[in-house]
Amino acid sequence: MTGSRILRRSLTRNRARLTAGTGLISLHQLAEATVPVLIGVGIDRAVAPGDGTALLLWVAALAALFVGLHLCYRFGARQLMLAIANEAYLLRGELAARIVHPRRLRTDLRAGELLTVSSTDADNVSYLLDYVPRIAGAITATAVSAAVLLAVDWRLGLVVLVGTPVVLVGMQFAGPLITRRVTEQQELAGKATALATDLVSGVRPLRGLGAERAAARRYRDVSQASLRAALRAAGTQSRYLAFSTAGSALLACGVAVLAGWFALDGRISVGEFIMVIGLAQFLLEPIGLLAIVPSWVAEARASADRCALVLGAELLLPAGAEQKTVAEPHLVLAAVRHGTLEGLDLTVRPGEFVGVVTPRSADGEALVRLLAGGVPPDEFEGSVTLGGVALHDLEPARARALMLVEPHHTDLFTGTVAANVALVEDGGAGDQAGDQAVDQTVDQAALAAALEASAAAEVVDGHPDGMRRHVAERGATLSGGQRQRLALARALLARPPILVLHDPTTAVDTVTEHSIARSVRALRQGSTTVVITSSPAMLAVTDRVVVVADGRVSVEGGHAELGATHDDYRKVVLR
Repeated sequence: MTGSRILRRSLTRNRARLTAGTGLISLHQLAEATVPVLIGVGIDRAVAPGDGTALLLWVAALAALFVGLHLCYRFGARQLMLAIANEAYLLRGELAARIVHPRRLRTDLRAGELLTVSSTDADNVSYLLDYVPRIAGAITATAVSAAVLLAVDWRLGLVVLVGTPVVLVGMQFAGPLITRRVTEQQELAGKATALATDLVSGVRPLRGLGAERAAARRYRDVSQASLRAALRAAGTQSRYLAFSTAGSALLACGVAVLAGWFALDGRISVGEFIMVIGLAQFLLEPIGLLAIVPSWVAEARASADRCALVLGAELLLPAGAEQKTVAEPHLVLAAVRHGTLEGLDLTVRPGEFVGVVTPRSADGEALVRLLAGGVPPDEFEGSVTLGGVALHDLEPARARALMLVEPHHTDLFTGTVAANVALVEDGGAGDQAGDQAVDQTVDQAALAAALEASAAAEVVDGHPDGMRRHVAERGATLSGGQRQRLALARALLARPPILVLHDPTTAVDTVTEHSIARSVRALRQGSTTVVITSSPAMLAVTDRVVVVADGRVSVEGGHAELGATHDDYRKVVLR
């Protein structure tokens, strides 16, 4: 996938509307070029001889011409706007689907940069569908004007036919520079957006660390670099515009001066002189457009190249094999080496409730990444199997259906509690259709049990809107404990055969934590559950506790047993 291919595809898959729109815009420009011709001919054939009837006929013809050019532009612009909107919609959808692909994307672009590509750059690519008809219309207008001028006097037409390519060729040398400057601007703008996204999502930890000044300084540096790049790009484009406008104006002035000389010399009539002056003034727009369009195309090309980085990026994870089934959902990790894990062996039997303690937090994070299926097979050693089938041999959706991993830093989305927990479409507070959607698509008993087990019922019952309570982006309107409980409720409601939880109760009080531990154990009775935590309340309800130290299993046993006999366990869990 390349930027050029993306631009070509934009033209081909919108060719019907693009062809209709381009044809109508070209007719509009043809009619525009004909206006000074009708005026000039009308002067020679009606005004000069004083023929009132002929004058009325020429005025009527001019009025009909204006109606025609208006209709051509109106319907042509409608077709082109539909094409632009359709292409932007399709490209944004493709980019979004690629970004959230279950097999993950191998890219160095961060979330904010990906957002810029899927919005601003996608729009810039779609604008190519506006540039093509503009170019076609400008060429039509220039060609018609040159033909008329040739008919009036061959030297006038020759000035346009020779001068226009000279102006355009002279402006082409700035195209590569504009592309480089615009690409630099877009890259730095994407980095600034990415950093802003990271800072907003991590504002509370920054405040806790007292690092607001350092974060603000870092963002200011990136923002100023982005501003300088934007100014350089704008300066290059503005100078390009100035030179292109000056070139087209000089060409039009040359035609007008030459026509004035011919009129004084008697070589052309008064009507022809007015016709030529009108065409010279009209030519300012199409020639100026032909000169400036390359800078627009350069911007679209730069955006297309950035879109190609996403659409053409390699997928991290293998496709898997959907036909493979798993009889018993038991989990086995054998000799796993990834990150800080050094030969980890772990077996979780069907229906077992296992606690995993990692004194080194990096071990727990590496284990979660591995179980979530986000690590490519070539980036770890050993094997991870579900029911005897390698995790990466399963189709991603099938693997997630068998084993759901709820990370410590989970996400909530803009919408309502119902949309976040029950994953249903609803219209927000006061929307009866939303209530019906929740009632009809969700097992109400299972929903109530998940809310109760996660203590999220308090979040729902404590607000007048209940399940329709509004949730801002990333759950910003909720406390840390409320976000954590809703995320846990969502995971429990999914009822996967294997559920992996990573520190699910760090943001709740001790009493609530004990209640959640007992309720989760009861709700998951008979299902396989792995809890990576150092919470004594959660570990107390497990069947078995496994301690992973220095990347491998160091000891395992019951919570009470380890608390009584293992000093390192007591230091980590019972501190």
